[in-house]
Amino acid sequence: MRALAPRDLDDVVAIDAALGGRPRRAYFERRLRSAQRDPERHVQLAVDADGALAGFMLGHALEGEFGRSEPALRLEALGVGPQAQGRGLGAALSLAFESAARKLGATETRTAAVWREHRLLRFLDRAGYRLAPSHVLDCALAESEVGSSREQPVERSGPADANDYGTPGFQDFESLARDQVQTRIFSKDDLDGAARIDRRLTGRDRRGYLCRSFGEALADSALRISLAARVDGGVAGYLMARLDYGDFGRVEPAAVIDTVGVDPLRGRQGIGRSLLSQLFVNLRGLGVERVETVVAPGSLDLMGFFYRAGFRPSERLSFLKRLS
Repeated sequence: MRALAPRDLDDVVAIDAALGGRPRRAYFERRLRSAQRDPERHVQLAVDADGALAGFMLGHALEGEFGRSEPALRLEALGVGPQAQGRGLGAALSLAFESAARKLGATETRTAAVWREHRLLRFLDRAGYRLAPSHVLDCALAESEVGSSREQPVERSGPADANDYGTPGFQDFESLARDQVQTRIFSKDDLDGAARIDRRLTGRDRRGYLCRSFGEALADSALRISLAARVDGGVAGYLMARLDYGDFGRVEPAAVIDTVGVDPLRGRQGIGRSLLSQLFVNLRGLGVERVETVVAPGSLDLMGFFYRAGFRPSERLSFLKRLS
């Protein structure tokens, strides 16, 4: 057992292709680069047998994604070569992965899998994983009106102040949600405002998480598509998202929404809808076909927000293992 190294890339891609039926080199290149940039938040293990790489397991630390408060380690990808299976290498990788998780201070490991991936589900069952209470939701962009030519206009909230020339009053037409709020790609200038909103929503200071997420955006813009909404010159909401090209055999690009927050002082102004509408517009331009997120149990308002946008229960299930 050892740490995965850049020299292992070809072997990792070959094992994964033998198991999944097609190569995902770009995905593994991104994961290796991410680990090199931020090794303290990644666990990438390799196991050798008979002088060659026989298996691998990749994961990264979760801190604030999906509204989480306790640290966890997310299992992203694993594989044991067909010729090396049946020798307990997967179980050995799993034990080493959990040991690394404890060293990072994680209290649990998490992962997700499509319900039809029977071999993976059997492995997770033997490794002690159980269904997580979180709800995995996804949305096919082709079926959603949000961000499309079929999106319905929204009514304005009321008459404008006649003395405020910066605020439109009622018109002879209605506008789309994304037209009512200024939305843009999340930038460094938005960090303070996003952290302030996050504190109001969660009661915790998660600026470190937001800074790390923004750092990933700067380091690899292909993986980050985050947005900020501004009203009266200040940040009124934000949406942290990324493009995912390969977790557990996913072959088509999908967007994953990690965090969405709207200033509670500006509730019911269409800010969340505006962020989601602009995100969907951007994703369609990138050729992305599906968006996914995870909602914590009991978050009924957030669940309703996503359902109104066309999200439904995903075929991917969420699993966790508590670490003693």
